[in-house]
Amino acid sequence: MKVAVVKEVALDERRVALVPDVVARWVKKGLAIAVETGAGERAGFTDSAYEAAGATVTSDRAQLWQTSDLVTKVLPPTDEELGWLKSGSMLMGFLEPLDRPQSIKTLAERGITAISLEFVPRSTRAQVADALSSQANAAGYKAVLLAAAALPKYFPMLTTAAGTIPPAKVLVLGVGVAGLQAIATARRLGAVVEAFDIRPETRDEVQSLGARFVEMMIEEETSGQNGYAKAVSDNLQARIQATVAERAIGADVVITTAKIPGRRAPIMITADAVAQMKPGSVIVDLAAEQGGNCECSQPGHDHVVNGVQILAPMHLAGTVTTHASMQYAKNCSSLLDWLIKDGQPVFNFADDILDAVCITHGGEIRNDRVRSLVATLSETPSAESMVLAS
Repeated sequence: MKVAVVKEVALDERRVALVPDVVARWVKKGLAIAVETGAGERAGFTDSAYEAAGATVTSDRAQLWQTSDLVTKVLPPTDEELGWLKSGSMLMGFLEPLDRPQSIKTLAERGITAISLEFVPRSTRAQVADALSSQANAAGYKAVLLAAAALPKYFPMLTTAAGTIPPAKVLVLGVGVAGLQAIATARRLGAVVEAFDIRPETRDEVQSLGARFVEMMIEEETSGQNGYAKAVSDNLQARIQATVAERAIGADVVITTAKIPGRRAPIMITADAVAQMKPGSVIVDLAAEQGGNCECSQPGHDHVVNGVQILAPMHLAGTVTTHASMQYAKNCSSLLDWLIKDGQPVFNFADDILDAVCITHGGEIRNDRVRSLVATLSETPSAESMVLAS
């Protein structure tokens, strides 16, 4: 069985799917692993390190895709890369099936087995393969560092001969893995932190990190599948925005992390709220890939509105390149432990993890939600963009 480790082509993506330590482990188990030249270079892993681990290194991208039984990636493939996959092969990575139904349709039609790491269940057994969590952890950490670098103030309280400087006030919106790491990192830097989430069960987690939980009366069910937040009514959304605005006005830093799988990120900070924030304050929007939690965010760009710095980085985990790659590689390796037996793939869909992550197989789309999205595609050129905007 031939496994490919390919180089990410997105300009801002520096992670690599498998690192040399993981490659060495699977070479010993009998897999033939080929690595594209320079695939790990931006993450600190040289071609020679992969060769020392037992992999072959090749510069022929097209042939690598065309001859591999399994291609491992971080970000979704381009249209050109999709065309290189051989029928019956496998593709593993963040495939964004809820946002890219046309790509999933193409994979199914070509008989490709698509293994999407976004769909790893949130269960104790599956934790070792939970790539969303490992990468969100890196993003939450880096978001605070970006905010601290941009803020024209200290984070910690300082007592100096010139007087006492109060600590920065940080507001974290969304208490998933990224939010919890943002809270912990901001606290380590000495900030006073408070956090808000529509799921009341996150209160204890916030308080355990020494932060204050922003209370709000919520009558709706707000926890969706696998513990994610779910979409709420327009009335509750307006109340959330009002509550957030009250807290954001007094904050030095706001870090937003709220996402809903397969949908546009909810607007939590309106333009009116930004207009009332203190000049020099900073917003770091970690939901940029889904449109952003701040109404003023420009995904992939930093800009200033009414003196407020708004940072909306894309793929922020990729800037903690080495460790993010190491964690992602271990997540992939754990999935391979369930998938590969005696050097060959075994599709045991009685296993809840494999059943969840395998989106296409044998020419069929296995996930109900993705299948429904694909069914809505029309033959017009703008069909996918219409789905993405919905």
